[in-house]
Amino acid sequence: MRRSTLALLVLLLSVAALPQFVSAQDWAKTRLDASPRHREYVTLKHDGRSVQAFVVYPEVNRKTPVIVLIHEIFGLSDWAKEMADELAAAGYIVIAPDLLSGTGPGGGGTDSYSGMDAITKAVSGLDPNTVNADLDAAADYGERLPASNGTVVSVGFCWGGGKSFAFATHRKDLAAAFVFYGPPPSEFSTITAPVYGFYAGNDARIGATVPATVTGMKAAGKKYEHVTYDGAGHGFMRAGEDPSNTNPANKTARDKAFGRLTSLLKALPGGSASVARPAAGASTPQMAKSAVSCHSPGSSAAIM
Repeated sequence: MRRSTLALLVLLLSVAALPQFVSAQDWAKTRLDASPRHREYVTLKHDGRSVQAFVVYPEVNRKTPVIVLIHEIFGLSDWAKEMADELAAAGYIVIAPDLLSGTGPGGGGTDSYSGMDAITKAVSGLDPNTVNADLDAAADYGERLPASNGTVVSVGFCWGGGKSFAFATHRKDLAAAFVFYGPPPSEFSTITAPVYGFYAGNDARIGATVPATVTGMKAAGKKYEHVTYDGAGHGFMRAGEDPSNTNPANKTARDKAFGRLTSLLKALPGGSASVARPAAGASTPQMAKSAVSCHSPGSSAAIM
């Protein structure tokens, strides 16, 4: 077989596999596309590295805290962006960095990979120090935004939950770290922020780490509060929204956990934002149309 023919065959097989990967979260993309909130992509630069980040702004009438959202092991997926939008709807600026930025084919990020397995392997291989530096860049950017009140928290899911906990050991001005079914760091002594855990009852891989985390955080004199949702499985925040979910406990856990998260956020300094509500009779299609016209592809910025 000629080399050019073989290369073409590999390309076609990769493209053929891509639609199945992309369509798995079409429901999340549909919800995001209908959002009236302003969203944009920015380029965060540090140490010669460029990181693409998805940013969503709330519709509020005052300065608000900033959430650094840390994606799952599945990269900056449609669901991660949709969750960012949901948190913005609750009244917070949300910055979700694509931690795979520059690692993919052609120097791309999550979207440049051929499928879920490739993304999972790439995320698993990320250097922890680089991840913290990327998260620092996102937090620094958020602190400087004119609409920010300077309060920054981290919220992470799955792999990102573990990174949210690890970020708390690294960043001293973090106001809180929220850990959704992620593993703990190896030591707790440098943590200065309260840590809040959200765990699934049917997730022994992560659940088995909780008793030692409780003991370790208490011994280190750190604040750690956690809740375990019976019957739910790992990844219940995403699964609980997925229309194909077959476990009712996932949806119950998702709703309760989101309520707990937003309640804790409101307790932060300046955390109770006044969210602007749509006018009576405003239709979703009109709002979606407005969002599309506002969020043009050229909306991005390079941040040093």
